[in-house]
Amino acid sequence: MNVRMDNSSDFLTLLNERHAVKVFDDNYRMNEDIIRSLLQSASKAPSAWNLQHWKFVVVTEQTHKEILYKSAYGQRQIVEASVVVVILGDLQANRNAEKVMESDLKAGQMSPEIKRNLISQIEQAYTHPVWARDQAICNASLAAMQLMLAAKAMGLDTCPMGGFDSNKLVEDFAIPNRYVPIMLVAVGKAAKPARPSLRLPIEEIIVWNRFE
Repeated sequence: MNVRMDNSSDFLTLLNERHAVKVFDDNYRMNEDIIRSLLQSASKAPSAWNLQHWKFVVVTEQTHKEILYKSAYGQRQIVEASVVVVILGDLQANRNAEKVMESDLKAGQMSPEIKRNLISQIEQAYTHPVWARDQAICNASLAAMQLMLAAKAMGLDTCPMGGFDSNKLVEDFAIPNRYVPIMLVAVGKAAKPARPSLRLPIEEIIVWNRFE
């Protein structure tokens, strides 16, 4: 298993080298330890209140890839990649608050009063469904990006995909109502080099201080 774990890798080089792969080597397979290591790195992504608004459905079996392939409008990366990670956003991430805060409390990183106040703030925020959905999408997307960068650092290739039938995906994979599908990330080894895509000039995407 040729996977690179190089802590000295230049991060900016990784950013510039990461591109979405369209054709994967369908003979290459990642073992479970490598997949777990990759997702462990992805789970280190930041999140609001450290609620960790993500869940990963890891699709490795070819029969399940074929099902996902149909939900994803026949995108070949689904069946060729070693693994496809379905990134889900947690609409009820507030349910993680007690566990997360209790850990901080026991570690002496917060007082019981601060814990109570934070949990109260979180529960109040989660009375607003639109806000909860926005947070699920925003924070799970951070984990998805971290997954792709971690994969590149490990010598792997990825392709993020937003084109899929969300309702069919939920039905086919028995996804509970607590979660909303965010994106699919195919992971494996490229069979053909990824083609760098155009980026707009930086001055076209920067607004200094405020819009005029």
